[in-house]
Amino acid sequence: MNMQTKLTQLLNIKYPIIQAPMFLVSNVAMVTEAMNAGIAGCIPALNYRTLEELRAALKQLKANKPEGGSFGFNLIVNKSNVKYKGQLEVICEEGCDFIITSLGSPEETIKQAHKAGIKVFCDVVDLKFAKKVEGLGADAAIAVNNEAGGHRGNMTPEELTGLLSKELSIPVISAGGVGCKADIDKMLSYGAEGVSVGSPFIASIEAGVTDEYKQACVDYGADDIVMTERISGTPCTVINTPYVQKIGTKQTWLESVLNKNRKLKKWVKMIRFSIGMKATEKAAKKATYKTVWVAGPSIEHTKEILPVKDIVAKLTT
Repeated sequence: MNMQTKLTQLLNIKYPIIQAPMFLVSNVAMVTEAMNAGIAGCIPALNYRTLEELRAALKQLKANKPEGGSFGFNLIVNKSNVKYKGQLEVICEEGCDFIITSLGSPEETIKQAHKAGIKVFCDVVDLKFAKKVEGLGADAAIAVNNEAGGHRGNMTPEELTGLLSKELSIPVISAGGVGCKADIDKMLSYGAEGVSVGSPFIASIEAGVTDEYKQACVDYGADDIVMTERISGTPCTVINTPYVQKIGTKQTWLESVLNKNRKLKKWVKMIRFSIGMKATEKAAKKATYKTVWVAGPSIEHTKEILPVKDIVAKLTT
């Protein structure tokens, strides 16, 4: 597999694949290996507690970047991320190849990033929002379908990618449902110019999570993925561990009542986001019975813990 698409041209990479940004999982080592293997890599800015740590990661990735490599950062651009403006400023100051925006309007990000020569790809789940980000000047739309891990869309890969590729003039990158080369071929056949792949990289040697989390991606499969409202206030896919079964997947009755109040709704989401992220961090960073492991159904193809370069080889041969 050595194909040129609009995505490979945009990012100057060998394969039309982005190693998706994953909260707590993605790190400099993973993205460095991704670039060395001929794909792009991306890290959530929220993986760094301080702006100084974010700046250090940017500097390290620039130093590690091979000729023909490409890396980016993911920004949560809604009000739940109080660090957003500072993160955007640091990224634009230091520079990277692209930014992926999620969960909010990308208008300010596009404006500032383009001034710094950084491309912006926007997560979208429907045509209405995709048209909006195209109008704002996005360089590509990431079509988050109903097979994505974490926060996902409602449309199938074929429906969403097919629709957007026909209606948009910017490239469409399909996100969700890719665990092997056949899946990539399928997404490209729907009209995608590339794919964003996350869950298969959780079980990588370089991933910054516990061996228990990595092994769970090997031991569990597509049928073990469930949707929960208990992490961020927005439905999110997780592995259906005994702990997830115990606490349930629906929001509490109090959250349900408060979410119906227009004035209180955003604050409830911010509190749930904070609580959920802390629980996810504990499960990712240390062994605990309170295991909340985010993943998508594409872990079905994960059979062992491997280096990133071997996972890329499996996706491209």
